[in-house]
Amino acid sequence: MTHQFQGKWISDEVLCAREPRNIFHRQLNKIKFPKDENANSHILFRKKFVIEKRVNHAKIYITADDYYKLYLNGRFVGQGPAPAYHHCYNYNVIDVSPFLVEGENVIAVHTYYQGLINRVWQSGDFRHGLLLDLVCDGETVASSDESFLTHPHTAYTAMGEAGYHTQFLERYDSRAREVDFFAPGFDDSYWTRASIYQFDDHGLQEQKTKMLEFERVEPISVTRKEDRLILDFGGIYVGYLSAKATGKSGDVITLYAAQELNEDGSVRHAMRCNCDYTEEWILSGGMDVLNQFDFKSFRYAELVLPEGVAVEEICLVARHYPFSQKRNLRKELAENESARRIFELCVRSQRVGVQETIQDCMDREKGFYLGDGCYSAFANYLLTDDDSMTRKLIDDAFSSSFITEGLVTCMDCSFMQEIAEFPLILADLVLWHYRLSGDQEYLKENYKKIQRVLNCYRDSYEKDGLLRDLDRWCVVEWPQNYRDGYAVNIKEGEICHEPHISINAYYYRAVCCLNKMAEALGENPYRDETVLQKAILDAFYDREKHIFYDGVETRHASLPGNVFAYAFELVKDAEFDRSFLSLLEEKGADQTFLFTSFPLLCRWAREENFEAMKKLILHENTWSRMLREDATTTFEGWGKDCKWNTSLFHMTMSAVAMFLLDADLKAIF
Repeated sequence: MTHQFQGKWISDEVLCAREPRNIFHRQLNKIKFPKDENANSHILFRKKFVIEKRVNHAKIYITADDYYKLYLNGRFVGQGPAPAYHHCYNYNVIDVSPFLVEGENVIAVHTYYQGLINRVWQSGDFRHGLLLDLVCDGETVASSDESFLTHPHTAYTAMGEAGYHTQFLERYDSRAREVDFFAPGFDDSYWTRASIYQFDDHGLQEQKTKMLEFERVEPISVTRKEDRLILDFGGIYVGYLSAKATGKSGDVITLYAAQELNEDGSVRHAMRCNCDYTEEWILSGGMDVLNQFDFKSFRYAELVLPEGVAVEEICLVARHYPFSQKRNLRKELAENESARRIFELCVRSQRVGVQETIQDCMDREKGFYLGDGCYSAFANYLLTDDDSMTRKLIDDAFSSSFITEGLVTCMDCSFMQEIAEFPLILADLVLWHYRLSGDQEYLKENYKKIQRVLNCYRDSYEKDGLLRDLDRWCVVEWPQNYRDGYAVNIKEGEICHEPHISINAYYYRAVCCLNKMAEALGENPYRDETVLQKAILDAFYDREKHIFYDGVETRHASLPGNVFAYAFELVKDAEFDRSFLSLLEEKGADQTFLFTSFPLLCRWAREENFEAMKKLILHENTWSRMLREDATTTFEGWGKDCKWNTSLFHMTMSAVAMFLLDADLKAIF
């Protein structure tokens, strides 16, 4: 049951008066938004309240747009909410009984409005605010209203941006008056009253996923080189650098973070993924504590220290979604060292990598991507028996239908992108989820939604059984150098007029999945899939050479095009199977990549062809190459130099864990 808030959305005097702007549009309808002058706003709120008697049970119902960090009586409680669109916005429910005392209490909240158009949050929309109710033993003792005090947090200023306008790099000034804003005795006499946000249009729902967990990671080594300290935390994590320092007022410690080292042993802060993690910490002259707000993915940190500055208690505060592993490596692989190491790499990536969403990478983009996210989320479900992240991906994908019935690529954010294959992969995920969970009611709900998506494709793009004139990008495989010369113009930002094999294979597969859902629900088939199959074979299949061509206007036969034809079983032809497997052998398994390797593994899982699966997974230049290149988390591809902007922590490749698990894969895939 949705909580009925007594509190009101509050903000400061400036942000409360801004009417929301619509940042949603189809990708090809280019809209350039002026820079938001209030971007990177750190807005604080405080309120003192009295509890007359001992509290047995207390809950806080809280949310903020874009984000909050909550403190009670000087203690950190938690942060959130998980990203969502404003019309189905999340609030958190937290048991705060251990944080309250009889007598005077202080609630303090650090809220953030990022203001950038990116893949992280639905931001840049002028919406900011805090909303909360604190309920103790059934009585509301505090609600967000004009009795709250507010002030900007002046410790945070920007040092530029990282990634694809992903985050502001931080200069943290310990001289700011607000450094200890959460402390009960903090002097807030110069703060002003909060204002009621005038244009609230949020639709609220209790967050269905859990809140983040935090762990303190100590460095495994600390190296002193002249004026700097270099720290190694033993593996890539997602989180924040923390430390204490003393020095003169105005002393500046330069902070570098990175996923790897340079040849000279320094920290490679100008990273492969096009993030340069260079930040600063200005000291006050006393004992200062570094309190970074936004997170990064990093293994190494370097601190450049002015003369006379001393630092202590340096650690990495790692954040991640709760993870409890329930399934293990297949018994027959237990003695295979390569399989074991790959499995451990993937499990660790899932454990420390999943955040409030299934982000593709935690550095350059921090994007909740629909396509590759289907594989990552389902691997998480198989590993943990917790389907919360899979449900979030499914639900949030469908919630984007207000932008386009065909759904968008990056969910819960203000960045507008449409990749044609991704909503079609979702059909697979919905079916897999049902086969593992047995939740027929959820399947029934999602069957209707997938049907609407496929109706959109059918009405907008299908002619004579083929998809054509696509006004959404067909990625096929990424990066481009792994497309094996795919001979169709699929350039992003342009309409692809030519029918081609990859998108039509995905479309056929999605229709097959929907028909299987209909069968499970006792419904009539969605449509006759053989009509599409015949159109595809007539357009792209060479029955003499047993090969699929890329498009209707070319005789080029690429590896990706034939991967999809084989993986989605477009033709029941033993000669084609042999022809494809010869092509794969010729090109090499390492020429499959982000989007071709997983459909292949799914087919072999259905057939229980474990030898073929092992051959791809254990190939010396796929996951084993990551390990040779000292991976502690899965890369964005097989090696560090496979892309021009490789993230060394990318969730997609961790999904191979689901094919190594001790589970009935045939029944699922």
